Amino acid sequence: MLGLVDGNNFFVSCERVFNPKLQGRPVAVLSNNDGCVVSRSNEFKALNIAMGTPYFELKPLVKPYGLILLSSNYELYADLSRRVISTLQEFASEVNQYSIDEAFISGFPVPDDQLEDYGKTIRKAVLQWLGIPTGIGFAPTKTLAKIANHIGKKTPSGVFVMPADPRPILEKLPLDEVWGIGHRLAPKLGTRGYRNVWQLASRNPGDIRDEFGVNLTRTVLELQGTPAIPDDDSDALSQSISCSRSFGHPVTVFAELAESVAHYTAKAAEKLRHERQTARGINIYFQYYPEYAPVVLGGGYTSTTVMFPHALDDTASMLQAITPHLPRLFLPKRRYKKSGVVFFGLEAKDNPQGELFAPPASDSRLSQTVDSINKRFGRGTLFSLSEGIERSWAMKRELMTPAYTTRWNQLLNVK
Repeated sequence: MLGLVDGNNFFVSCERVFNPKLQGRPVAVLSNNDGCVVSRSNEFKALNIAMGTPYFELKPLVKPYGLILLSSNYELYADLSRRVISTLQEFASEVNQYSIDEAFISGFPVPDDQLEDYGKTIRKAVLQWLGIPTGIGFAPTKTLAKIANHIGKKTPSGVFVMPADPRPILEKLPLDEVWGIGHRLAPKLGTRGYRNVWQLASRNPGDIRDEFGVNLTRTVLELQGTPAIPDDDSDALSQSISCSRSFGHPVTVFAELAESVAHYTAKAAEKLRHERQTARGINIYFQYYPEYAPVVLGGGYTSTTVMFPHALDDTASMLQAITPHLPRLFLPKRRYKKSGVVFFGLEAKDNPQGELFAPPASDSRLSQTVDSINKRFGRGTLFSLSEGIERSWAMKRELMTPAYTTRWNQLLNVK
């Protein structure tokens, strides 16, 4: 048996940990650039405001309904997610994080018939130690654990163990509520006569493979209790590393574009060093808006590929290599919406492929020192001047709360 632990309304729950006044209030967290709703409290859901509702549509409702809207605080959410995973490792020998708010767990010190009580113990610990409410579902496979988790969230205990015979549950479950099917495939299955999940789970996997392919076959096997979805290898090294963001407003000045590329390069290089890898080159791109007046112009991209003189992992050498190539990407009189970088040609730093006539390897000790200082005192404590200071181009997050756990100057004050 394995379990799926899922944080309830995770982004909102993270905000409530440090601001108890948000309890019992209709709270929503917005997406990048304060675009639309991506996380809702139960009180917000009760107002029948759908996920994905744009921010501009909600502004007139803030006062009448007492809505509280917040910008996404990714540093806070990522840090609390890390702490949740660390807590789960106290109760299970195997923890496989699936997303920022979900993790599959297995290897329990109790027999299967005691999993419900053990799940309650786990849930209580996460709530007491971190303040994050969760739902937990246990089942023989990941797909069934997803279903069990969905049921568990609606029970008073927050925990549900899938019975040995799941037929009564699957007969009542719509197809589009199954992990791996969704809203696109469900109508297609409906035209083939499938009305509920049990009808699908009863089919021969070989017939499903011939008719629908390998992905749905895996789902059917999982519904039948046979594990068919492999664990992601969390220790596997990245084959490429990228970083990009949409701007907070249309950018028309080259200097701002150059700052954004420098900033994203620095962030991607930090991850590269964390994985103890080096990169052979980088792809850089600017994305611009379409124009409709005075002349109609299509939107699009400008991009370039820069090969490094040798495999690099230090930010300064990377910025020195890419800076001369940026001006030719800039198209005057265009409004830019996004920029980004992608490292490629990654290889492990501990065992590089040597080159007889390669120039001396760059020294990344300075970058590693910057990483250490930023880790201790908060992200952005030290940075390259080429990344900019004001960063007016940065993603818009006008309603963001403090990074309570990752920046010294934003620690919660207790009075």
